[in-house]
Amino acid sequence: MRSGIPILVCTALAAGPSAAAAAPAQPHPFNARDLVTMARLSAPQVSPDGEWVVFVLRETDLEADRGRTDLWRVRVDGGGVERLTTHEASDGSPRWAPDGRSLYFLSSRSGSSQVWRLPLAGGEAAQVTDLPLDVGAFVVSPDGSSLAVALEVYPDCASLQCTADRLEAEEESKASGRLHDRLFVRHWDAWKDGRRSHVFVVPVAGPGEPVDVTRGLDADVPSKPFGGAEELAFTPDGRGLVLTARAAGAEEAWSTDFDLYRAPADGSAAPAVLTEANRAWDTQPLFSPDGRTLAYLAMARPGFEADRFRIVLQPWGEDGPAGEPRVLTEGWDRSVGSFVWAPDGKTLYATATHLGNVGLFAVDAATGAVRELITEGHVREPAVAATAGGHRIVFGRDTFTAPVDLWSVAPDGSDLRRLTEVNAERLAEVTLGEHEQFTFAGWNDETVHGYLVKPVGFEPSGRYPVAFLIHGGPQGSFANDFHYRWNPQVYAGAGYAAVTIDFHGSTGYGQAFTDSISGDWGGKPLVDLQKGLAAALERYPFLDGERICALGASYGGYMVNWIAGRWPERFRCLVNHDGVFDLRSMYYATEELWFPEWELGGPYWEAEELYEAHNPVSHVERWRTPMLVVHGALDYRVPETQGLGAFTALQRRGIPSRFLHFPDENHWVLRPANSLLWHETVLDWLERWLRSPTPQ
Repeated sequence: MRSGIPILVCTALAAGPSAAAAAPAQPHPFNARDLVTMARLSAPQVSPDGEWVVFVLRETDLEADRGRTDLWRVRVDGGGVERLTTHEASDGSPRWAPDGRSLYFLSSRSGSSQVWRLPLAGGEAAQVTDLPLDVGAFVVSPDGSSLAVALEVYPDCASLQCTADRLEAEEESKASGRLHDRLFVRHWDAWKDGRRSHVFVVPVAGPGEPVDVTRGLDADVPSKPFGGAEELAFTPDGRGLVLTARAAGAEEAWSTDFDLYRAPADGSAAPAVLTEANRAWDTQPLFSPDGRTLAYLAMARPGFEADRFRIVLQPWGEDGPAGEPRVLTEGWDRSVGSFVWAPDGKTLYATATHLGNVGLFAVDAATGAVRELITEGHVREPAVAATAGGHRIVFGRDTFTAPVDLWSVAPDGSDLRRLTEVNAERLAEVTLGEHEQFTFAGWNDETVHGYLVKPVGFEPSGRYPVAFLIHGGPQGSFANDFHYRWNPQVYAGAGYAAVTIDFHGSTGYGQAFTDSISGDWGGKPLVDLQKGLAAALERYPFLDGERICALGASYGGYMVNWIAGRWPERFRCLVNHDGVFDLRSMYYATEELWFPEWELGGPYWEAEELYEAHNPVSHVERWRTPMLVVHGALDYRVPETQGLGAFTALQRRGIPSRFLHFPDENHWVLRPANSLLWHETVLDWLERWLRSPTPQ
């Protein structure tokens, strides 16, 4: 259906008489409710004729405590905005049919996640797959005759119904125990039950049983917990697929050896590995428009999840690989996040974190030469719109002051156009803080970048308390984007100045800068934070150096615990969300072991000295700063006992402290009601310790 629920428009609509007569409301300072209820745009997909962009728009239903998604489309020139689906179920993951006449998408309309098809000439959406298991991701074959779908199955089952029946039997069983023979007993926020994500090829029309093209592969395809359709690609002739898998056996929990595999679409042979020579990460296969080159991303160092992703080009013939792969971006000191081909195959358009932003770059497919196209804000999910007159790059982009909208740009970086304004009405109702980037001499006098977001209602003569935000990762960045968990604008709206530092270990400043944190978690980053805060206080005299709270999550939470013992005199208060408290117990309880083993020199028993040299628990005797501790029970990356340990230390030492526990959240806080409670609790903590001239 295309009629029904009115929603925020992407271009201005004429207001009715009552709207014209009403006096405009005065904008209010941005707050957590504004953050939670912003419309969220994602998954842009350009039509085969280059005329339309379909995208997903998520709206938050606070009463139901969830988000729901619909499909929209807009012309590449920014006109003709149209809502395509209005069903109460969530619709997402759109993919164009090769002829451009219809859209495939995932929906839970039938009671489970299945593939549906919407004819664009008119008519209702029709269900395409009717499988006994949920479809997790899918891609469409080049001729549109079949789909490759990801399903969670028991590998020893000969049919999908076997898996469905076994799940039903386990649900009805009075016994709840599960026996495990190797690690990855749990991952991210779920316990393992023996199922694997396998890829099946199913016909779009007519009879035909799903064919498991990954049978015998001891791996999840797509990968878990965050892999999706970008890890799958049909070969140009449609007779096979190239997919990403980590078949590491018992070493899976400490291996980053993801490989590309080629699997026949009819299941006639087992998947064959294509990148066995590289023991590090290979992923995101994407064929060139002429089908003669397979591009993909590859790391070089096994075991290091934050190594630099390079673009690799593999010549491709009728029978598969036709020559040696060539690393295209070895000379470019940035890690590629995503990429697309230009229609002529001579250029690839890539995103990469760059100096506190995520930019868009053009990479010459012959030479690897790189040109900057967009370097401000956070560019997401680029796609190419090709027409008879040329092509444009379409992408999502957000900044500190605006959520994601669709934009397009010419191949030379000129003629930047905005295609949507999905939050225009909401943004008109709020006031946001101004932001600026600054640099300073950090550890070893090397240049380090930071951001300041001024409080709403800023006056140069004022004196403002500071929210000192510390990013996680640790190989990450507090980049110029509109974050839905750690957004500086929430603090600016509450009257605080927000300061962030991209300390040594952050991404976007060259791989050597990123590498520098490994083995030195409590060293160079702490120096950068100390020097960065001092530089901000000197540069911005309106910052009140006596009223500062440090806040962080994940590695940022680790750093808050580290600060509590190594820099305890500096802050009025601390906020530790899902932070590491004891590196020893953390090693033995986390799931992805490759991470601590790379970062801290190996398993704990082989590198005890390095673990203990940077262990917050070793300095609890110096703790004295009031701390709010937050943790989710479903966080298996940093288990909740880390938060409980920190809270125990605080309480036993008589330090003012509180513990906010979420039994239904993982490493992140995702549910709308929980997000509001999180922000309310954190801001109340800051209010208690920073608002008065003297500590409470």
